[in-house]
Amino acid sequence: MSLLHPLQIADLVLPHNLLLAPLAGVTNHVFRLICREQGACLAFTEMVSVNGMVREGVKTLALLASSSADRPLGVQLFGDDPALLAQAAGMVADQADLLDINMGCPVRKVVGTGAGSALLKDTARIAAIIRTVRRSISIPLTIKIRSGWQCGDDSWLEVGRIAEAEGCDAITLHPRSRSQMFSGQADWSQIARLKDLVGIPVIGSGDLFTPQDCQRMLVETGCDGVMVARGALGNPWIFRQACELLAGKEPVPVSAAERAATAQRHLELCISELGEAVASREMKKHLGWYLHGIAGAAALRRQVHTARNSDELQAVLELVRETGD
Repeated sequence: MSLLHPLQIADLVLPHNLLLAPLAGVTNHVFRLICREQGACLAFTEMVSVNGMVREGVKTLALLASSSADRPLGVQLFGDDPALLAQAAGMVADQADLLDINMGCPVRKVVGTGAGSALLKDTARIAAIIRTVRRSISIPLTIKIRSGWQCGDDSWLEVGRIAEAEGCDAITLHPRSRSQMFSGQADWSQIARLKDLVGIPVIGSGDLFTPQDCQRMLVETGCDGVMVARGALGNPWIFRQACELLAGKEPVPVSAAERAATAQRHLELCISELGEAVASREMKKHLGWYLHGIAGAAALRRQVHTARNSDELQAVLELVRETGD
């Protein structure tokens, strides 16, 4: 089978196997649209708190903003209470094509509530969560995990068996422990071992920053798909280029003009959805990422940082166009 191939998760058939991960503070509706335009075949919302959903917090519900162009859509929930997770899953099932439960987020404010990677210390609770949520929805159900709470825990092996037994339709593994955060190197051999262990699709994540990384993970691990996270920041073209590489073509380099045009579209969509003031603040981090590798990036980032409105941000993009290819 070709490395670039359709990916089936229960009854959801994706055209290929390059996915955009959920990223807190990043994968809003606009960013998902930008990545889809560059080839991502499935994109996820930012992780959504089930406590916030059940309380119907305006900020929480805003994370579910979407459109017909933003499909198929994965909604990712986090929490530690099986009943609340099931209730929230039922609330979003008609807005999503797939539901994912976050069992891997390492940040303190999430694990402090017992959610995210804290669940890896309680596999009985993981089983109860999957079982309860599975009964509450008919759309595909997946989980995203890390390898364990600490290096050497290897709880991902037990979680993999539990996930399949309790009715999970796929599992994404970022093979770092919670204690590693984002340091060190992801142990891709764990993805290969998980693929050998379970019969459901296994999606690999971790250290995917180039099209070549995506290709190498698929070759080395035999995983069914790859989920790009930090590698898409300021680099939505990773999906297009990975598609080209996996199809046996030479990836087309990104010119300065294309970089500026994509960032311009991102800014315009953001203004349309969020308003000029909020968009200008939101886009500063994205433009900082878009400028990576551009000649004179440090000076341009300083201009982005001090920009007072979208016109001044667009002036920076004009300078990017002038840098040439």
